[in-house]
Amino acid sequence: MITDKSQIRVSGVPVEIVRKGIKNLHLGVYPPHGRVRVAAPLRVSDAAVRLAVVGKLGWIKRQRARFEAQPRQSEREMVSGESHYFLGQRYRLRVVTYEGPAKVVARNKSVIELHVRRDFSAVQRERVLQRWYRQQLKELIPPLLQKWQTAVGVQADEWAIKKMKTKWGACNVEARRIWLNLELAKKPVQCLEYIVVHELVHLLERYHNDNFLALMNATLPQWRSRRSELNAAPLGHATWSY
Repeated sequence: MITDKSQIRVSGVPVEIVRKGIKNLHLGVYPPHGRVRVAAPLRVSDAAVRLAVVGKLGWIKRQRARFEAQPRQSEREMVSGESHYFLGQRYRLRVVTYEGPAKVVARNKSVIELHVRRDFSAVQRERVLQRWYRQQLKELIPPLLQKWQTAVGVQADEWAIKKMKTKWGACNVEARRIWLNLELAKKPVQCLEYIVVHELVHLLERYHNDNFLALMNATLPQWRSRRSELNAAPLGHATWSY
């Protein structure tokens, strides 16, 4: 359980400190803009955290520069010719106006057709596409859960898809519930698989500590390369991170 949250600045870099009942200090730099977060044991002082950050300042700045250089999409207008992504593949949007029920059709791994009424606004068109993304994930996730729940040796009692602005996934250990970000429909399926494993492992180990890393290494040895692939993929106009 998180017991304390604060922020310091080190050489102009904001650093979020979250104190938990853990044994070791963990430092991370997260996309999309290089947010710096330190998970620290309860009794570690701000001065000790500052010292740890100073020791990693060169690496932190390199990570932040890499995230800032990452390609980003401009705000989507939901018109024909725009680029949209599905399972890591780039598609061109083709808006087809007609008077029937709104629907989405993916063609030849190159075109996403959005069938909508002529009077649909950009917001309404986007909602149709989001519903389609959600349905695709609902079909992809169950077999991944079945596979990896067996491998991890844990069972999620409930799972759901939702839009999240700060994480690719989340879990509630007590309720044994996991959430997966709707935006994962745009990423390669191996990235979705990595997040599924990540959240299942959290049902065994709440924190990103040495035990968590050991479990990830044993379950999905290539998880780091998949995390890198996820973080290197083009970001949408909204700022998603993990």
